[in-house]
Amino acid sequence: MTRPAAPAPDGAPVRILVCDDHAVVRAGLLALLDSAPGIEVVGEAGTGEEALALSAKLSPDVVLMDLQLGEGIDGVETTRRLTAAPGTSPHVLVLTTYDTDADVTRAVEAGATGYLLKAERPEELFAAIRSAAQGRPALSAPVAGRVMAGLRGSRVSLTGRERDILAQLARGLGNRDIARALFISEATVKTHLRRIYDKLGVDNRAGAVAVAKEQRLLP
Repeated sequence: MTRPAAPAPDGAPVRILVCDDHAVVRAGLLALLDSAPGIEVVGEAGTGEEALALSAKLSPDVVLMDLQLGEGIDGVETTRRLTAAPGTSPHVLVLTTYDTDADVTRAVEAGATGYLLKAERPEELFAAIRSAAQGRPALSAPVAGRVMAGLRGSRVSLTGRERDILAQLARGLGNRDIARALFISEATVKTHLRRIYDKLGVDNRAGAVAVAKEQRLLP
Protein backbone atom coordinates (compact mmCIF):
# COMPACT_ATOMS: atom_id res chain seq x y z
CA MET A 1 0.00 0.00 0.00
CA THR A 2 1.35 3.43 -0.94
CA ARG A 3 2.03 5.79 1.96
CA PRO A 4 2.59 9.52 1.55
CA ALA A 5 5.96 10.79 2.63
CA ALA A 6 6.12 11.63 6.32
CA PRO A 7 6.55 15.31 7.21
CA ALA A 8 10.17 16.31 7.73
CA PRO A 9 11.07 16.71 11.41
CA ASP A 10 11.52 20.21 12.76
CA GLY A 11 14.80 21.65 11.53
CA ALA A 12 15.26 19.07 8.76
CA PRO A 13 15.31 20.53 5.24
CA VAL A 14 12.66 19.57 2.69
CA ARG A 15 14.36 17.30 0.18
CA ILE A 16 13.51 18.24 -3.41
CA LEU A 17 13.85 16.45 -6.74
CA VAL A 18 13.45 18.81 -9.73
CA CYS A 19 12.02 17.39 -12.97
CA ASP A 20 12.00 19.63 -16.05
CA ASP A 21 13.13 18.81 -19.58
CA HIS A 22 14.75 22.23 -20.15
CA ALA A 23 18.30 22.34 -18.80
CA VAL A 24 18.27 26.14 -18.53
CA VAL A 25 15.04 26.08 -16.52
CA ARG A 26 16.44 23.40 -14.22
CA ALA A 27 19.60 25.43 -13.69
CA GLY A 28 17.54 28.48 -12.79
CA LEU A 29 15.40 26.49 -10.36
CA LEU A 30 18.44 24.94 -8.71
CA ALA A 31 20.03 28.35 -8.22
CA LEU A 32 16.77 29.74 -6.85
CA LEU A 33 16.14 26.83 -4.48
CA ASP A 34 19.72 26.98 -3.19
CA SER A 35 18.84 30.40 -1.77
CA ALA A 36 15.80 29.09 0.11
CA PRO A 37 16.26 28.24 3.78
CA GLY A 38 15.01 24.80 4.78
CA ILE A 39 15.01 23.41 1.22
CA GLU A 40 17.62 21.01 -0.17
CA VAL A 41 17.77 19.88 -3.81
CA VAL A 42 18.85 16.24 -3.85
CA GLY A 43 18.58 15.61 -7.59
CA GLU A 44 17.44 16.79 -11.00
CA ALA A 45 15.79 14.93 -13.87
CA GLY A 46 15.16 15.82 -17.49
CA THR A 47 12.62 13.08 -18.25
CA GLY A 48 9.80 11.33 -16.47
CA GLU A 49 11.65 8.03 -16.57
CA GLU A 50 14.70 9.62 -14.97
CA ALA A 51 12.52 11.19 -12.26
CA LEU A 52 11.07 7.79 -11.40
CA ALA A 53 14.49 6.21 -11.12
CA LEU A 54 15.96 9.05 -9.05
CA SER A 55 12.95 9.21 -6.76
CA ALA A 56 13.28 5.51 -5.96
CA LYS A 57 16.98 6.02 -5.25
CA LEU A 58 16.93 9.35 -3.38
CA SER A 59 13.53 9.29 -1.59
CA PRO A 60 12.80 13.03 -1.87
CA ASP A 61 10.03 14.63 0.18
CA VAL A 62 8.74 16.58 -2.82
CA VAL A 63 9.14 16.20 -6.57
CA LEU A 64 8.86 19.52 -8.42
CA MET A 65 7.24 18.38 -11.67
CA ASP A 66 6.82 20.02 -15.07
CA LEU A 67 3.89 18.77 -17.16
CA GLN A 68 5.48 18.76 -20.61
CA LEU A 69 8.63 16.65 -20.64
CA GLY A 70 9.38 16.19 -24.34
CA GLU A 71 10.03 12.57 -25.27
CA GLY A 72 8.88 9.74 -23.04
CA ILE A 73 6.13 9.87 -20.45
CA ASP A 74 4.71 13.28 -19.54
CA GLY A 75 4.48 14.92 -16.15
CA VAL A 76 0.97 13.66 -15.46
CA GLU A 77 1.89 10.02 -16.05
CA THR A 78 5.10 10.47 -14.06
CA THR A 79 3.07 11.92 -11.20
CA ARG A 80 0.68 8.99 -11.34
CA ARG A 81 3.51 6.49 -11.14
CA LEU A 82 5.33 8.37 -8.40
CA THR A 83 2.30 8.60 -6.14
CA ALA A 84 1.26 4.99 -6.84
CA ALA A 85 4.71 3.52 -6.20
CA PRO A 86 4.88 0.89 -3.44
CA GLY A 87 6.20 2.01 -0.08
CA THR A 88 6.60 5.67 0.87
CA SER A 89 5.88 7.96 -2.05
CA PRO A 90 6.91 11.61 -2.45
CA HIS A 91 4.48 14.46 -2.72
CA VAL A 92 4.34 15.98 -6.19
CA LEU A 93 4.15 19.73 -6.74
CA VAL A 94 3.42 20.59 -10.37
CA LEU A 95 5.31 23.66 -11.61
CA THR A 96 4.21 24.60 -15.11
CA THR A 97 3.18 27.34 -17.51
CA TYR A 98 -0.09 25.53 -18.35
CA ASP A 99 -3.21 26.38 -16.37
CA THR A 100 -6.11 24.98 -18.39
CA ASP A 101 -8.88 23.21 -16.52
CA ALA A 102 -7.96 19.95 -18.26
CA ASP A 103 -4.31 20.19 -17.18
CA VAL A 104 -5.20 20.96 -13.57
CA THR A 105 -7.77 18.17 -13.42
CA ARG A 106 -5.42 15.59 -14.92
CA ALA A 107 -2.61 16.50 -12.55
CA VAL A 108 -4.78 16.43 -9.43
CA GLU A 109 -6.42 13.15 -10.44
CA ALA A 110 -2.93 11.71 -10.97
CA GLY A 111 -2.13 12.48 -7.34
CA ALA A 112 -0.42 15.88 -7.38
CA THR A 113 -0.50 17.63 -4.00
CA GLY A 114 -0.14 21.09 -5.53
CA TYR A 115 -0.25 23.00 -8.80
CA LEU A 116 1.87 26.11 -9.23
CA LEU A 117 2.51 28.37 -12.22
CA LYS A 118 6.06 29.32 -13.18
CA ALA A 119 5.08 32.99 -13.09
CA GLU A 120 4.76 32.87 -9.29
CA ARG A 121 7.16 34.81 -7.08
CA PRO A 122 9.99 32.82 -5.46
CA GLU A 123 8.42 33.26 -2.02
CA GLU A 124 5.22 31.63 -3.27
CA LEU A 125 7.20 28.70 -4.66
CA PHE A 126 9.08 28.19 -1.40
CA ALA A 127 5.84 28.31 0.60
CA ALA A 128 4.18 25.86 -1.78
CA ILE A 129 7.08 23.42 -1.46
CA ARG A 130 6.85 23.50 2.33
CA SER A 131 3.08 23.02 2.17
CA ALA A 132 3.43 20.11 -0.24
CA ALA A 133 6.02 18.48 2.01
CA GLN A 134 3.38 18.45 4.75
CA GLY A 135 0.78 17.00 2.39
CA ARG A 136 -1.18 20.26 2.30
CA PRO A 137 -2.65 21.38 -1.05
CA ALA A 138 -0.82 24.28 -2.69
CA LEU A 139 -2.40 26.09 -5.63
CA SER A 140 -1.50 29.25 -7.50
CA ALA A 141 -4.15 31.91 -6.96
CA PRO A 142 -5.37 31.85 -10.60
CA VAL A 143 -5.60 28.06 -10.49
CA ALA A 144 -7.43 28.08 -7.16
CA GLY A 145 -9.92 30.61 -8.52
CA ARG A 146 -10.62 28.49 -11.58
CA VAL A 147 -10.99 25.34 -9.50
CA MET A 148 -13.50 27.01 -7.19
CA ALA A 149 -15.41 28.47 -10.14
CA GLY A 150 -15.53 25.03 -11.70
CA LEU A 151 -16.83 23.50 -8.49
CA ARG A 152 -19.53 26.13 -8.18
CA GLY A 153 -20.52 25.63 -11.80
CA SER A 154 -20.66 21.85 -11.52
CA ARG A 155 -23.27 21.63 -8.81
CA VAL A 156 -25.96 20.02 -10.92
CA SER A 157 -28.98 18.81 -8.98
CA LEU A 158 -30.80 15.89 -10.59
CA THR A 159 -33.85 14.13 -9.25
CA GLY A 160 -33.74 10.41 -8.55
CA ARG A 161 -35.76 9.68 -11.69
CA GLU A 162 -33.47 11.87 -13.81
CA ARG A 163 -30.47 9.97 -12.50
CA ASP A 164 -32.17 6.68 -13.33
CA ILE A 165 -32.79 7.82 -16.89
CA LEU A 166 -29.25 9.15 -17.20
CA ALA A 167 -27.91 5.76 -16.13
CA GLN A 168 -29.98 4.08 -18.82
CA LEU A 169 -28.71 6.59 -21.37
CA ALA A 170 -25.17 5.64 -20.44
CA ARG A 171 -26.04 2.03 -21.23
CA GLY A 172 -26.98 3.11 -24.73
CA LEU A 173 -30.70 2.48 -24.42
CA GLY A 174 -33.25 4.30 -26.57
CA ASN A 175 -36.34 6.05 -25.22
CA ARG A 176 -38.61 3.02 -25.67
CA ASP A 177 -36.22 0.67 -23.87
CA ILE A 178 -35.69 3.18 -21.08
CA ALA A 179 -39.46 3.44 -20.62
CA ARG A 180 -39.73 -0.34 -20.39
CA ALA A 181 -36.81 -0.64 -17.98
CA LEU A 182 -38.22 2.00 -15.63
CA PHE A 183 -41.91 1.13 -16.09
CA ILE A 184 -42.84 4.61 -17.28
CA SER A 185 -44.25 5.98 -20.53
CA GLU A 186 -42.07 7.02 -23.44
CA ALA A 187 -43.56 10.52 -23.20
CA THR A 188 -42.38 10.72 -19.58
CA VAL A 189 -38.90 9.69 -20.65
CA LYS A 190 -38.83 12.50 -23.22
CA THR A 191 -39.97 15.03 -20.64
CA HIS A 192 -37.23 14.00 -18.23
CA LEU A 193 -34.65 14.06 -21.01
CA ARG A 194 -35.48 17.67 -21.83
CA ARG A 195 -34.98 18.60 -18.19
CA ILE A 196 -31.71 16.67 -18.01
CA TYR A 197 -30.42 18.41 -21.13
CA ASP A 198 -31.31 21.81 -19.69
CA LYS A 199 -29.59 21.12 -16.37
CA LEU A 200 -26.43 19.77 -17.98
CA GLY A 201 -26.29 22.45 -20.67
CA VAL A 202 -26.34 20.00 -23.59
CA ASP A 203 -28.68 19.26 -26.47
CA ASN A 204 -28.19 15.57 -27.18
CA ARG A 205 -27.80 12.17 -25.56
CA ALA A 206 -24.07 11.84 -26.17
CA GLY A 207 -23.43 15.24 -24.61
CA ALA A 208 -25.52 14.36 -21.56
CA VAL A 209 -23.57 11.15 -20.97
CA ALA A 210 -20.22 12.90 -21.47
CA VAL A 211 -21.04 15.67 -18.98
CA ALA A 212 -22.49 13.17 -16.51
CA LYS A 213 -19.26 11.17 -16.58
CA GLU A 214 -17.14 14.29 -16.24
CA GLN A 215 -19.14 15.47 -13.22
CA ARG A 216 -19.44 11.97 -11.77
CA LEU A 217 -23.21 11.94 -11.82
CA LEU A 218 -23.41 8.32 -12.89
CA PRO A 219 -23.42 5.43 -10.40
